Amino acid sequence: MTELLEETEAGIARAAELLRAGALVAFATETVYGLGADATNAQAVSAIFEAKGRPRFNPLICHYADMEAAFAHGEADDRAIRLARAFWPGPLTLVLKRRPGCPVALLASAGLDTLALRVPAHETALALLRLVARPVAAPSANRSGLVSPTTAGHVMAGLAGRIAAILVGAPCAVGIESTVLDLTGPTAILLRPGGVTVEAIEAEIGPVIRKPPLAETLEGFRSPGMMASHYAPSLTVRLDARTVSTDEGLLAFGPPLMGAGATFTLSETGDLGQAASRLFEGLRWLDTEGQRLGLARIAAMPIPDHGLGMAINDRLRRSAAPRDGDTPKS
Repeated sequence: MTELLEETEAGIARAAELLRAGALVAFATETVYGLGADATNAQAVSAIFEAKGRPRFNPLICHYADMEAAFAHGEADDRAIRLARAFWPGPLTLVLKRRPGCPVALLASAGLDTLALRVPAHETALALLRLVARPVAAPSANRSGLVSPTTAGHVMAGLAGRIAAILVGAPCAVGIESTVLDLTGPTAILLRPGGVTVEAIEAEIGPVIRKPPLAETLEGFRSPGMMASHYAPSLTVRLDARTVSTDEGLLAFGPPLMGAGATFTLSETGDLGQAASRLFEGLRWLDTEGQRLGLARIAAMPIPDHGLGMAINDRLRRSAAPRDGDTPKS
């Protein structure tokens, strides 16, 4: 059975107790729900991969209560310190070189000499991390390759019985995963766009390489979120839809196209922040409703490719990618 823990002092304490004992606990962050395990416990980290059906070569993000704790495990240069001061707590993950003697299990970083680190901007998550007093590895709390969860109900639908508990928290205000930035070389590389825009990052540290190739080999995965096919609903996804047919569900941005079999509007006014916060909810709803109605696919209207639009389009492209060779989803 999976416990549902309330966002109370007692609920947070119970969640921390379970994590310290090596169990898996899902918890809300400002981005999406994470599936947490004690990052220093290799057996607990292994249980994340088992619960998610996740490829073991895909590294995990380690969550910390503050910058000092994070940089005790990852080697921070001036760029990392500037970014942490500007955006932590917040939806930015930094990939840094692992410090000698770092206690994080090698499995959490897929055996690499790097770590993906962040401090979440969510009061319940931070309270939990302070009580655990250890780094918590936490990918999104869903079966691997499927749509990321933004509510406790989403987590329960995918992982009930597979994990010890869900700590129910305040809504995931950002609604898409964190931006991942590789700082292990002389020029920063954007590995995954997300809740902090690349423009904001460049305002702090200068130019960033924006489009690394998608990793498809064991050696290529430097961070989470680099698989070509990811965030995928059961229905196929068609991008940049300018028209829509009655056998399609429409993921609308701005005034919706007419004629769809079902419609979910990310933002009627074209607000990218609102659209990001509703993206995964929309994909899930259209997938469920589309299967109920016998629709053929999901058609996504164009999204401007700047600011948070870059992150939204990244998730949509991955949801639409060919799925041959995907990890089994059940």
